[in-house]
Amino acid sequence: MNSAQIRSADRALSVGTWLIVGGAMLYSILTVTPLAARHTAEKWQWTAPILPLVVDAAVVIVVRLDATLARLGGRGGRWPIALRWMTGCMTLALNVADSALKKDLVGVAVHSVAPLLLIVTAETGLAYRRAIAAAVTELNAQQQAEKEARERSRIEARERAERSAREEREHTAAIAREQREHEAGLAREQREHDERVRREEQARIEARERAEREARERVKAEREQQQAEHERREQEAARRRENERREREARERAKAEREQQQAEHERREQAAQAEHERAALLSGGPVNEKLPEPKARQIVAAAVEAGLPVRTAAELCGWSTGWVSSRYQELREAQTAPALEGASA
Repeated sequence: MNSAQIRSADRALSVGTWLIVGGAMLYSILTVTPLAARHTAEKWQWTAPILPLVVDAAVVIVVRLDATLARLGGRGGRWPIALRWMTGCMTLALNVADSALKKDLVGVAVHSVAPLLLIVTAETGLAYRRAIAAAVTELNAQQQAEKEARERSRIEARERAERSAREEREHTAAIAREQREHEAGLAREQREHDERVRREEQARIEARERAEREARERVKAEREQQQAEHERREQEAARRRENERREREARERAKAEREQQQAEHERREQAAQAEHERAALLSGGPVNEKLPEPKARQIVAAAVEAGLPVRTAAELCGWSTGWVSSRYQELREAQTAPALEGASA
């Protein structure tokens, strides 16, 4: 039997043991709880499941620790045996107590099945595990002995191979020494020739690099000189452009000033002419009859610009104050509209 089969048997034993333990615990709780409830004060009847749980917890501890000790090949002594039998007997007594009190022999037999099966399974499982542990120990010892034997055989074969290889290497080394000495002489001559060729080649390379470096420096100097000349020309061109721009701006400013002065002169002339016309219109004095409407409108416009009252304008044109007031309103609205449009814009 190999280790895989032993592990499979151990797993089967563990699964079966815990199935029996679980079933016995469940059956014990369902059987003992009513008995404990009947023998407990009414207000403490809710504690009835605690007793079977405590006993079954002790059974779980015993089974679990016995399995661990068996795998390790150890023994717990007399106290684990006493705890195992004590818990088994307690479980048996609690399960059959109700039927025994009722003198029900069939009930005693039925309720003793699970506890007895649990007790025998615990003892049998312990024996099985100890046997499995012993078998595993023996198998490990056998495998270790076989491994050591194979290792010894491998070491002896390696030593024989190394001895044969060492003798072969010594013979080969003697031949190789002679060959190396001959090749060393040839290699030394070849190195001297190569070194001489290398020095000559290095001298040629250095001369070529020096010539190329000098040529690059000359080209760089010429390029820098050309760049400086180009920058100088660009600066002169920039200065010329700047002077031209300033002269053009000066001419434009002078032209703008002349145009502004001319416009101001024209505006003053127009204002003087308008003032003269307005004075001529307002200098006529009161009239006794209506003037023609175009003439009357010119007089009203001049009066508005001069700030004369409506009655004075009415006397100058001969029209009624109502008509003159309407013209005043129209002219003021016409003057106010552009200002409002400019403010909204």
